[in-house]
Amino acid sequence: MSNPSNVDELLAQSRQLLAKLVAFDSVSRNSNLPIIDFIEQYLQQRNVVCTRVPSPDGKKSNLLARIGPNAPAGIMLSGHTDVVPIDGQEWLSDPFVVTERDGKLFGRGTSDMKSFIAICMAFVPHFQAMKLTKPIWFVFSYDEEVGCIGVPHLLEYAVKNIPTPSFALIGEPTMMQVVTAHKGVVSFETTVSGLEGHSSQPHMGVNAVQVACELIHALAGEAKILSVKGMRDERFNPPHSTVHVGTVHGGTARNIIPKECKFQWEIRPLPEEHYEIIIERHNARCEALLGEMRQTFAQSDIVNRPMSHMSGVTLPSSANGFCQSVMRSALTNRELAVSFGTEAGVFNDHGIPAIICGPGNIEQAHKPNEFIEVSQIRACIEFMLRLTSEASLFTQ
Repeated sequence: MSNPSNVDELLAQSRQLLAKLVAFDSVSRNSNLPIIDFIEQYLQQRNVVCTRVPSPDGKKSNLLARIGPNAPAGIMLSGHTDVVPIDGQEWLSDPFVVTERDGKLFGRGTSDMKSFIAICMAFVPHFQAMKLTKPIWFVFSYDEEVGCIGVPHLLEYAVKNIPTPSFALIGEPTMMQVVTAHKGVVSFETTVSGLEGHSSQPHMGVNAVQVACELIHALAGEAKILSVKGMRDERFNPPHSTVHVGTVHGGTARNIIPKECKFQWEIRPLPEEHYEIIIERHNARCEALLGEMRQTFAQSDIVNRPMSHMSGVTLPSSANGFCQSVMRSALTNRELAVSFGTEAGVFNDHGIPAIICGPGNIEQAHKPNEFIEVSQIRACIEFMLRLTSEASLFTQ
């Protein structure tokens, strides 16, 4: 059993650190260097070995930190430092100040996922007091919210420069349930460029919005095919792969033939679904429509720009022992699957099996008045204490 005083002390420290982390406006469009500076300084003051793995332009950075020996095996504890914007959302309190109401802590990132980072930081003295023969790694990344852009750079560095860890625990909000599978995410921006003109003479121009609508309609058809004829896995909700168009921007005025239209779309495939055929058919439609467009205007164009790629996750059988340890620590015998994506797929792609388990509810993520229940932070602390009592993971 956990020592109640230890739990209370860790809870108080986690709450203090969470308040400091939330105060950093680390929305993905901003640099995350201020919050990385704070975390790194906190860790270095406690003699934790830290390494920055910056973005190519140097404006953002991942942070890799090690407690224990520089040895093979060990566990990575991972969280992203960026949060989604608050633009257009109505908050009852300052989103960058943690505010407590009715046992809930409100603020941007409280659930997704600064609470987990705060808990990891609070646990540093506890980890250091353990007789570790295997390391505990912290992985704090940038730009997860815009397509898991940052963590691949860190893992590429790790593969080349550190002993290979055995497993990773991704602390995304799962209400402390154990998630061992999730769908992938592949997203694109399609830009249609035509020829503007007066709307009274549509035959003299190339209407980019109408061409985009044909492509969007076809993608809606792909979504319907997947829902009826695609693979099914009842662990997921919905139990099939999906196609979704999220944004459309085009045109200048009602009476001007639109010159340009952009739309962003995604596929969320089941881990075993071969989704490439959807992209191939979309590209073929683009080529066919472009041929028609260029009969009127030779400079017409359709460009598909990849935006993000997150692999789906299915835990390999080699990680069953770790999975059992996590489930014991989470006091559950169930493995869940979710439809949202995480960085776990990137870890798997780099040879590090990953499980998702963390405090908070994904239903609060990205919403105004995002919150985490204090009881969830406590539950995560108790989970971490149980997990670190699994001797084979850390000391054999």
